[in-house]
Amino acid sequence: MPPDTSNPEADNPENGDSETGDPETSTGPTLPRDSVPPKREPNALLRVVGPTLLVTLLAFVIAYQFVGPPPPDRIVMATGAADGEYARIAAHYQTILAREGITLEVRTTSGSVANLRLLEEDPEVQVALVQSGCGNPESAPSLLGLASVFYEPLWLFHRRGLTIAQLGDLAGRRVATGPEGSGTRSIILELLRDNGLDESSLTLVPIGGTEAADALLQERVDAACFVTASNAPVVAQLASADDLTLFNFTRAEAYTRHHRYLSRLVLPQGVLDIARDYPARDVTLVAPTATLIARDDLHPAISDLLLRAADEVHGGGALLESPGEFPTNRYVDFPLSKEAQRYFESGPPFLQRYLPFWAATLLDRMKVMILPLLTILFPLLKIVPPVYRWRMRNRIYRWYRDLGDVDRALDASTSAKTLDAHMAALDKIEVEAELVSVPLSLTDELYELRVHIELVRQKARAMGATS
Repeated sequence: MPPDTSNPEADNPENGDSETGDPETSTGPTLPRDSVPPKREPNALLRVVGPTLLVTLLAFVIAYQFVGPPPPDRIVMATGAADGEYARIAAHYQTILAREGITLEVRTTSGSVANLRLLEEDPEVQVALVQSGCGNPESAPSLLGLASVFYEPLWLFHRRGLTIAQLGDLAGRRVATGPEGSGTRSIILELLRDNGLDESSLTLVPIGGTEAADALLQERVDAACFVTASNAPVVAQLASADDLTLFNFTRAEAYTRHHRYLSRLVLPQGVLDIARDYPARDVTLVAPTATLIARDDLHPAISDLLLRAADEVHGGGALLESPGEFPTNRYVDFPLSKEAQRYFESGPPFLQRYLPFWAATLLDRMKVMILPLLTILFPLLKIVPPVYRWRMRNRIYRWYRDLGDVDRALDASTSAKTLDAHMAALDKIEVEAELVSVPLSLTDELYELRVHIELVRQKARAMGATS
């Protein structure tokens, strides 16, 4: 049957039915003149992943509420006299903490007793070097111990012409005992009381450090007490004076039994000055320890950093300390902080061993978010690929449904108008299929769809040619 010439669109080349056009050589889908090509839709993957990202972001925000605050970039440490051993040690800590971006401000005081009072009363002061035995842990529940860092022997120098075999022989003498609030004054008064002496039994001169050393050398006092490390300049200064004698604590063992914060040490012959053979014999000393004490609100990361600094400064040993003996938790008379307990059990935190301080602390703070995020994100990631494949396959099935409708409609009607409408519907399905992106696993189904579209199109052309 010849084509229906009453239809003005019958000769339209776009329909593949022109006199010169071969319907079998059509190069691709075309749309009717008044048809608008469908716009490319947003990536279907984003439609599936988007809700997942929103849920994850919500979980992140909620979990972040439980992340601890970052460590401060500045802390204050109470030490002692500006020319004392504590201030010298704090200067080493300053250098180490500065490498990690933390400013350590040193607050000089009259000594250990004053340091403890500052820790309790001044929130700005968060850590201090304190002589063991100076505080009462029960009366200061907000204070915690970090570590003992070195021995601080009690050095008692007196003028050589005086006969002082026991501390009781200091009765009636002028003794420099350190200023009020110092650990030196605290310990010597306790030992004097053990010997039956009180403040009325002798003249207590409240000076310490270089001032006390000068007073002894100038004979303004008969004896001077110092609680400091073996390498302190004041010890070297007095040890070099020929008219001074270092007191030998022959009953050191008795003192350590009564005062558990004390240790018995032996100063070997000649150890302070080998050339002069000073001391000329072994001298027994009693020694508290210098201890790092902190407020219980000190940031955990700063506690870890201070312990690492203490290890670097004191771990190599000294005249009276063996390498690796300090820092230690053995002589701390305040309850240990959780960070100190962990440090002495397993060493520095794992992250701080291999990462810069700022990175280690950031990751440590973020770890509270990892578990809830994994709990939410892992199931979502397991669900997303199947949902995405289902969504894309569902779209292909929808096009197959439309294609089936066109195929059945072709069997029901072969008029020119309906054939044009069916061709337009086929073109629309094919254009939509070309604009969509599918995963590789569904590419074969998409190409099969396009093959089937072409099969129905050829069927429509054949029906048009014979109608």
